[in-house]
Amino acid sequence: MTEGLLPIGRFARLCRLSVKQLRHYDDLGLLVPARVDPDTGYRYYRPGQARDALVIGLLRSLDVPLAAIGQVLAGATGVLGDVRDRMEADLARRRRNLAALERILAAGLPAPEVRLVREPARRVALVRDVAPEDRIGEVTSACVARLIGAVLGGDAAPRPRPPDHGGDDSADHGDGGPAGPDGGPLGTLIGLFPLDLAQEIPIAVGVETSADVPGTIPDVLPGGLFAATTHVGPYEQIGLTAYALLAWVGDRGHLPTGPLREVYISDPARTPPDRLETRLMIRLDDAG
Repeated sequence: MTEGLLPIGRFARLCRLSVKQLRHYDDLGLLVPARVDPDTGYRYYRPGQARDALVIGLLRSLDVPLAAIGQVLAGATGVLGDVRDRMEADLARRRRNLAALERILAAGLPAPEVRLVREPARRVALVRDVAPEDRIGEVTSACVARLIGAVLGGDAAPRPRPPDHGGDDSADHGDGGPAGPDGGPLGTLIGLFPLDLAQEIPIAVGVETSADVPGTIPDVLPGGLFAATTHVGPYEQIGLTAYALLAWVGDRGHLPTGPLREVYISDPARTPPDRLETRLMIRLDDAG
């Protein structure tokens, strides 16, 4: 009954796999032996199974998950493209982490100046979504695009202006930028992110406006006393400055109440990533 079949040891050498790997692939149903001896449990394979075994070995050497390999062997299309896309996303995330780590190595843990500021309540138009932790940037960008489309009707590119934190901002009203829904210039975009992180993270992006904006959610951001600082650099490194802001709050015994506000001062279409300015603000619950 084993004529023409290869015992597991010879088949393993032919396919450059270990016996342990072949047993594992059998247990998963990925590469089932042609015959298993009912008395000894010894496995035998057809020579023609070597091609599938070699495919498994090749794809595993490229870090393709076994589940995806099973789909490839079953003839599914597009599977490897999906794996490539996930690898590219993971590589991009690792590069961002490496850049942040290099910044810490070069300059130490961030310690930007933090100030206490009084903020008025602000009426905003919001768009909301949820994101897994590894897609916060992507989902935030999509929210910005949705908000801009709602506010401007998709007819103009956004030109966020610096936020009004007191003082005369009359110079901002004559810059020729696109008008917001209330007739003035397009307001500064504000991102809202929870302090409590979970698998699915609620995200909101808003713009200050006195007019209703179809396709958005009207809301009022509460005023009060805030701890505020400015992040200078790429958006993906904002977490470094957020760490410093929350550390400052904790060191002084304040009680932060979310969400964390990111006020996007610079226009990313006109500003190099290392010069982008983002104001980070956290409301203090013990401020009265």
